[in-house]
Amino acid sequence: MIAAAPARPVRIALLGNPNTGKSTLFNRLTGLRQHIANYPGITVEKKTGAMVLSGRQIELIDLPGTYSLAAASPDERVVMDALGGRFGHQAPDLIVCVVDATNIKRNMLLVSEAAELGIPMVIALNQWDAAKRNGLQINHELLADRLGVPVVPTVAKRGGGLEELKKAVGHALAEPRQIPRILWPEFIEESRDLVCNGLEQEDVTGPEALRMIFDTDSAFADKIGHKDKLPGLLKAAREVIRSHGMNPASAEAVLHYRHLEALLDGVIGGDGRVARTRNSVDALLLNRFWGTLIFFAVMYVVFQSLYAWAGPLMDLIDAGTSLVQGAVSPLLAGTPVIQSLVTDGIIAGVGGVLIFLPQILLLFLFIAVLEDTGYLARAAFLMDKLFGWCGLNGKSFVPLLSGYACAIPGVMAARTLEDPKARITTILMTPFMSCSARLPVYVLLIGAFVEPAYGPIVAGWALFVMHFVGAAVAMPLAWFMNRCILKIKAQPFILEMPDYRVPTFRNVFIRMWERGREFVIRAGTVILAFSVIIWALLYFPRSESVAKNARETFVAAQSATMPSVEVAAALANPDSELSLKLSHRIDGAYIEQSYLGRFGKAVQPVFDLAGFDWKITVGILSSFPAREVMIATMGIIYNLGADVDEGSDDLRSILAQEKWHDGPRAGQPVYSLPVVLGLMVFFALCMQCGATVAIVAKELNWGWAAGSFATMTALAWVAAVIIYQIGSRL
Repeated sequence: MIAAAPARPVRIALLGNPNTGKSTLFNRLTGLRQHIANYPGITVEKKTGAMVLSGRQIELIDLPGTYSLAAASPDERVVMDALGGRFGHQAPDLIVCVVDATNIKRNMLLVSEAAELGIPMVIALNQWDAAKRNGLQINHELLADRLGVPVVPTVAKRGGGLEELKKAVGHALAEPRQIPRILWPEFIEESRDLVCNGLEQEDVTGPEALRMIFDTDSAFADKIGHKDKLPGLLKAAREVIRSHGMNPASAEAVLHYRHLEALLDGVIGGDGRVARTRNSVDALLLNRFWGTLIFFAVMYVVFQSLYAWAGPLMDLIDAGTSLVQGAVSPLLAGTPVIQSLVTDGIIAGVGGVLIFLPQILLLFLFIAVLEDTGYLARAAFLMDKLFGWCGLNGKSFVPLLSGYACAIPGVMAARTLEDPKARITTILMTPFMSCSARLPVYVLLIGAFVEPAYGPIVAGWALFVMHFVGAAVAMPLAWFMNRCILKIKAQPFILEMPDYRVPTFRNVFIRMWERGREFVIRAGTVILAFSVIIWALLYFPRSESVAKNARETFVAAQSATMPSVEVAAALANPDSELSLKLSHRIDGAYIEQSYLGRFGKAVQPVFDLAGFDWKITVGILSSFPAREVMIATMGIIYNLGADVDEGSDDLRSILAQEKWHDGPRAGQPVYSLPVVLGLMVFFALCMQCGATVAIVAKELNWGWAAGSFATMTALAWVAAVIIYQIGSRL
């Protein structure tokens, strides 16, 4: 006897406009029993959660917020595909449509469109408390009677009406009821039948046919076969609508709103007052002068938190990593290769992942609070003119500003952009912002070469200017991408101003948890892999002859200045200063003979055009996983050890005295001013961060990540070459 397959969970979709509290309701219903993924074929976030209702396992799907089923953007296309059960999706058994009680008529357009799909529905009339405060009196029982489905008042933020909603969902699953569909005029049905009959073999339903007719730029039509037949059918269907005096692009909304006028008659009453507080606050926050001033003050707090407040937590993680390395290293002393792999590769790689967490959690704490309060929409409105000329919109400002602390949370913050092309451009421009990892390189080079020659004032200005080199290149590049590659058409920036609300701590915490977990699981694995690969390239080949030759050379040099007996005695003590110097010399020799060191010497002629010697080249190559590694690598190469930092006087002194040993520049300083400026600009423009590459790949795909990495590296090299070639001649 074959056992019956277990029944699949009941699938319920949460549908609603943006800012209706849909995600808050989702979090209330599922808690932390959630899973985040991407919808098939497109990078739009998919959230699913589990809940149990009357003993039945429920799979709850939080669909992207949308104003209609017109499928104008990728997230709206995903909603239509998910509800229709097409292209890799499974249709839901029930729709819970979340309606903003303070704006029922506009929200009900989506409900009316969804009714065309014939899926059972329950209405959650959310923000019921805000509607009362605004003086609205809503007869939800009359609305439920006219719709024929349950209508439940809820306050998702505080869990109000949650039990009533669960009961309504349970009854709807036991006795499914559908909202009566709109009665289309005969000419609409005629145009629909024209397409359905013409595409009979494609099994296109009536609602799908109307979607293609009304949607003059429908992505759904691109997925249907008979490309030769479909354009003619759609053109003929639209001509039928035009012949009756209506525009096919607006006919759907016009007819739905006519239907809603009758449906909502007598449902909404009261004086309909809007709280005066919102108007007065908006008058301040949207003011060109005061609003902009307040905005920059808010952004300063956000930026300062990422740049400075996260510092102690990052230092704590760094110290913890060193502590674990110190504890594990002696246990593996008998196997040097395994010891180095575990301590310098795996543990350092895990530490390199976790060290970004404080910045990511803080950023999404602020984003969640700003979104929930309603301020982020106002900020986007204020900043739109600043970015409009290059094809971005006001919402791009927060990700780009966040990139100054760290590109990783900045890239993740670009999820707040609804326009997919603007989101792509913002993600690709964010790594150009001068993140905190570039600062040690700037401080080292400016402190060693600019300040001694030109004084602290010029040095301060140099550091200030370096923070804006990337932005100065990114903005024209964004304009070029939008005009020539993505070809984004100029569109008006339309943004709904949501009501002001008090953030819900539970909601904020869940969103922080989601982003932190997602970064560790998704990007963290790639970052760890990068760390191990770079460790291997710096470690192997590990020939004993390298250490032997380095030791012999070192002993011979020391014996020339002090008695051999004293040299031998000092080296016999592993804690002596001479033993430490020898250890650093051997480490430097190993790096020079490593695969990465050999590769650096091989490609040095390419970097020679920028005035870089092989040591600078190896430092650059070793810093591609993380820019700050450059300092430690230079410390090892110059026999100072890996624990030097940008403030090291010894490292600054050695760099200032470094000279070319052969070739036409023999005897000349390696670090001339053109070389120093070119090197800083190289670091300002190059994507030397494996974690950023990984997160761009996760947010977009590996094609965009590789293209961005190659483009930024090429731009950095070209800029460094131009600066050196022109500067050395001047």
